[in-house]
Amino acid sequence: MDNVLTLIAGHGGQGLDSSLVFEVRGALRALGAEVGVADWLSPERACDLEFSGLDTAQADAIATRILEGWAVDVAAQPTLGRRKRLLVADMDSTMVTGETLDELADFAGIKDHISAITARAMNGEIGFEAALRERVGLLKGLSAECLGQTWERIEFTPGAFTLVRTMKAHGAASVLVSGGFGFFTSKVRDACGFDRDIANELIVVDGRLTGQVGDTIIGREAKLATLNTAAAELGVTPHLAVAVGDGANDLDMLRAAGLGVAFHAKPVVAAEARVRVDHGDLIALLYAQGYRDEDMVS
Repeated sequence: MDNVLTLIAGHGGQGLDSSLVFEVRGALRALGAEVGVADWLSPERACDLEFSGLDTAQADAIATRILEGWAVDVAAQPTLGRRKRLLVADMDSTMVTGETLDELADFAGIKDHISAITARAMNGEIGFEAALRERVGLLKGLSAECLGQTWERIEFTPGAFTLVRTMKAHGAASVLVSGGFGFFTSKVRDACGFDRDIANELIVVDGRLTGQVGDTIIGREAKLATLNTAAAELGVTPHLAVAVGDGANDLDMLRAAGLGVAFHAKPVVAAEARVRVDHGDLIALLYAQGYRDEDMVS
């Protein structure tokens, strides 16, 4: 069949009830779709419904309406090219649970102030580049030792290792691209197994932050360029890429990717992305590509 609808229960939630799957399948058929039998990728957690005769937006809308109030994510997409060859991922609040710059600011005693600016930038209320320079400027004079102490606080998002390692085991390339800083992305790259990382440069002189960043800012244009360049290097189109992020600076790459996922995203991003993961962990991106539990590498 031409399309597939994937239902994915939230991480640590109540699971996916077969009666819900039956109800969604019936609703698709009532709209005139031909629908295959439920194919469970993971018992009580993820299920595929292949269908034809209905576009993906309609399938997404009806499933979302039926599942309202349930901790279940929905991904509707064409079956052709579903398994992606490239992963391009944001870091802060995506591969890791927090914002590394906000945590760094805690050592300067201004976390709340910095976090407020971060939130506005990630929701698209102010420009990313200006917001980054403002926040870093406020950290002028902070000891570089605080970078290592910040890293000790960082936690990986559930499923981060499995997402990268599983796609790599099945031949995909992976790039970590962040509006954060190379000190942190290099560590996330090594821990998860990304092929490379791209991030901003935090200038340190004589063991202290200067309040400056490198000339090239990794914002939304750079993230989109990273996706396009990485796809071209593989000899594929962006249709064969999955991109994931949570902030307004991720939107362009999410729109361009074949599977662009807004992950526990800011409202402006969640409203515009074709696929949202509001309840699940990063393994949801694997289920959306048709991976089964037995395919995964932890």
